[in-house]
Amino acid sequence: MADLDSLTTRQREIYNFIRDKIHGRGYGPTVREIGEAFDIKSPNGVMCHLKALQKKGLISREPNMSRAIQLLQEPPTASKGGGGIRLLGRIAAGAPIEAIEQADEVLDFDDWEGDDDKFALRVSGDSMIEKHIDDGDFVIIKRAETAQNGDIVAVRDEDGEATLKIYYKEKNRIRLQPANRSMEPIFRTNVNILGVLVGVVRKCR
Repeated sequence: MADLDSLTTRQREIYNFIRDKIHGRGYGPTVREIGEAFDIKSPNGVMCHLKALQKKGLISREPNMSRAIQLLQEPPTASKGGGGIRLLGRIAAGAPIEAIEQADEVLDFDDWEGDDDKFALRVSGDSMIEKHIDDGDFVIIKRAETAQNGDIVAVRDEDGEATLKIYYKEKNRIRLQPANRSMEPIFRTNVNILGVLVGVVRKCR
């Protein structure tokens, strides 16, 4: 188990910053965001801290994706909190949006009480209406890094854009298929899967 006691003060601060970003908006900060938050002028200075956190088993990084910092494990002191489903923000069900907005609200969805591996997102747009997912609904997402063809997923692509679509891995690309016959699919060479849809909570009509 990773131990925060082994970190320097600055490493602990950066780790907490990364953890808060991942919990708050669903993905980690960029090197630039870390540098700006801690007044570290050089990207190499940030990388030294990230490499130390990697070496100590706290984070992993995907070198070809700017925001792909992930938590490997969390020490016992890094509690996720109590019941309910955390609302991390909104996600596009239409054209991709640049980012999932940070939010602190905890939703009291009785059917999902206490599921720490799940989070909620508020849907924006109508690209999933043929799957009965409407603008303003809440989707319950189970954290996952992989998906099967046909799964409805929350994904972020290499441009940092997030969307809710049906996932299909094709020969040389990923197809993100809307459930709206008036809309065209989105094609990407790579996406970062945030999680797979496991439930929908309807807005009040």
